[in-house]
Amino acid sequence: MTTPQLVQQIKAKKSFLCIGLDVDLTKIPTHLLELEDPVFEFNKCIIDATHDLCVAYKPNTAFYEAYGLKGWQSLEKTIKYINEKHPDIFTIADAKRGDIGNTSSMYAKAFLRDLNFDSVTVAPYMGKDSVEPFLAFENKHTIMLALTSNEGAFDFQTLNVGGQELYKQVLETSRTWKNSNNLMYVIGATKSEYFTEIRKIVPDSFLLVPGVGAQGGSLQEVCKYGMNKNVGLLINSSRGIIYASDKTNFAEKAREEALKMQQEMEIILKS
Repeated sequence: MTTPQLVQQIKAKKSFLCIGLDVDLTKIPTHLLELEDPVFEFNKCIIDATHDLCVAYKPNTAFYEAYGLKGWQSLEKTIKYINEKHPDIFTIADAKRGDIGNTSSMYAKAFLRDLNFDSVTVAPYMGKDSVEPFLAFENKHTIMLALTSNEGAFDFQTLNVGGQELYKQVLETSRTWKNSNNLMYVIGATKSEYFTEIRKIVPDSFLLVPGVGAQGGSLQEVCKYGMNKNVGLLINSSRGIIYASDKTNFAEKAREEALKMQQEMEIILKS
């Protein structure tokens, strides 16, 4: 998917919501556990109930890898279902990969070609040659960790290194890499006070923003400081939507929560 196509979806749906499909078998409705593939069936119901309210889905691969081969098959079925039923929706493999060049090439092939995700998250700690293999795929996007929403982000990301915070150096350096126009960045919603400075470095890039809702981030604050002329934001919500209910009406309740966020986003877009 190209960036203009993503922007068009945002305008059409009046939404920049990304729903995280992080499936924990201990949290899903118990009646699904009787089915052959409860993870996929849960995802399918969530997708059917919310696809018109969001512009992206983001499975965190850890929640599939934890169940071995069956989990990987569930992930494969999930991405195939989205691509076939809702090809307009942007898909994110939240895998946080990052390794030496030839290994990154295999990771990139796995997620961007074989599974056919639109994007994949990566960790930049090993530098250019660990990220550029992902950037080589045409009309695919690499979403690089920059300033995350967890408490431990302050251990390294905001350290002053040579007169500048490390996360700023990461942002600036990444712009010099080959095909850097395919880069997006993960910026935590709990760090809304940093968005103004971030936009000075990457004014046109899309930012994937976790941390709104359950982790305490403010949608209004993120939009105030982080939105650009093309919106430039994908606001992720996982637990707050997919686990709105553990009863048989879980999909209906998930839709209700997604609708609340979409309506709030629509108001922001109008203003």
